[in-house]
Amino acid sequence: MTARELHPAELPEAIDRALDGTSILILPSDRDGAVTEVAPSVWTGHGSAPALILFTSGSTGKAKAVALSSDALTASARATERFLSGPGDWHLCLPVNHIAGFQVELRARLAGRAPVRAPSARFTAQSFATEVTDLIDRAGDRPTYTSIVPTQLHRILEDERATEAAGRISHILLGGAAISPSLLDRAEAARLAIVRTYGMSETAGGCVYDGVPFDEVDVTITEAGTIDLAGPVVADGYVEIRADGTITPVDSPDLTVDEAGRRTMHTSDLGRIDSGVLSVLGRADDIIVSGGTNVSPHALETGLLPSWQKAGIAEMLVTWVPDEEWGKLIVALVRTTDGCGVGAENPRESAQRLNALDHGMTGQLLPQLVFPVAEIPNRSIGKPDRRAAARIAADLMACDANTHTGEQPVI
Repeated sequence: MTARELHPAELPEAIDRALDGTSILILPSDRDGAVTEVAPSVWTGHGSAPALILFTSGSTGKAKAVALSSDALTASARATERFLSGPGDWHLCLPVNHIAGFQVELRARLAGRAPVRAPSARFTAQSFATEVTDLIDRAGDRPTYTSIVPTQLHRILEDERATEAAGRISHILLGGAAISPSLLDRAEAARLAIVRTYGMSETAGGCVYDGVPFDEVDVTITEAGTIDLAGPVVADGYVEIRADGTITPVDSPDLTVDEAGRRTMHTSDLGRIDSGVLSVLGRADDIIVSGGTNVSPHALETGLLPSWQKAGIAEMLVTWVPDEEWGKLIVALVRTTDGCGVGAENPRESAQRLNALDHGMTGQLLPQLVFPVAEIPNRSIGKPDRRAAARIAADLMACDANTHTGEQPVI
């Protein structure tokens, strides 16, 4: 078999071949590319060839190619069924070049029925409502599922028909990016059956649901406060796809195997475990050092958004701009609703007004500048694009003549 690009309609049967070990699937690095099927003979590593090669989101630098075995993929899909309500009908509105979208295709294949697929790469609340109606009508007595990211949930909750449709789904997997408590509160008020997921390409997708790990998945917190994930869902390792098409393993300290063959993913995510339940506190490499103080963007976003939403802020992303005095000045990019004052006042005034709200945070450096944007910068799967956010903030600051601020607020 030579490398062959697959038409989307060919993917389900190609999944069967990959799981059987008769081919390797390579997902494209972007959502516009095609899935490629290659022969296992291109594998140059020890042991069985992987079933799937995919690329990480590149949120911490250059994207890496990850090799997942048939066993890891199947273990993840079956664990999802056990955690939810068994095999069911799936709705797909995520790109299949990411593990979250591919897993929907895989789970649907194992459950014996193709997913209801979004016809367009552009997600809208209106199309979501139509697709979910088709899903419910087709499912009969079978449970129904979808997998979405927080940005999509924001859009759903802003549309009455989409919210009503979402309320009819048995379980909605929500992951791919940090989830604000206020967004979960809105979803709960709308009676949506949200299941918070945590995982990554290297763990075949989500492997911790609502803070509870899958069967046989171990979660530990290191001395540095970061999360380690071990178990059957963890990838075999990273690989390099060479110019001649061969696939070669690449050693990395992020993925290790012990003497018993148990694989561990050493993440850069900060976490805490309370009574067996994992809380993800943001990424260690997202920390902003401002005036010698460590600032967690994730902590600010989750802490401030509930009060800021009452003032017309729909979404926010905390970033920074260069500053002679502070090194890095804390900035918030916000997407506003109608009637919000942000944009009519200068960025410093917006920050002062929003910071004065009753948000309950203490001892934190707060955003000094607030800039409205049409869309919060995200990567294709919905992860916040913090590098793009920093560039946008710097451009907006350069365009604004009223951003000198002096001291940063500490509440």
